[in-house]
Amino acid sequence: MIGRLNHVAIAVRDIAAASALYRDTLGAEVSAAVPQVEHGVTTVFVTLPNTKIEFLEPLGADSPIAKFLERNPDGGIHHLCYEVDDIIVARDQLKAKGARVLGSGEPKIGAHGKPVLFLHPKDFNGTLVELEQA
Repeated sequence: MIGRLNHVAIAVRDIAAASALYRDTLGAEVSAAVPQVEHGVTTVFVTLPNTKIEFLEPLGADSPIAKFLERNPDGGIHHLCYEVDDIIVARDQLKAKGARVLGSGEPKIGAHGKPVLFLHPKDFNGTLVELEQA
């Protein structure tokens, strides 16, 4: 069902500092910061030859990333994103197997302009999983 690893998301307190670290120290290609108002975050993508890293910075006090950073003050890996061919088919198959889809269960448009869903971390070895339609 799942395809390639699209990205690993890291929650950060200072997206500019994280971007500079990867750009200036590791020599990575780093995108501009983009506010994702619907998701309550600002995102930056680091492009690697085989995948991407996404930095997530809270956009407002109600951001889910703000809550994550309260529990993890130094930041850290927030989620893994896998591509799927058809997000609705994947959702329905996962729900039939007992996996919990977060939120309303309906896909939202993610940072890449494609439909995304999140799966409950307790169903996936403590890891928040994002599915993105390929």
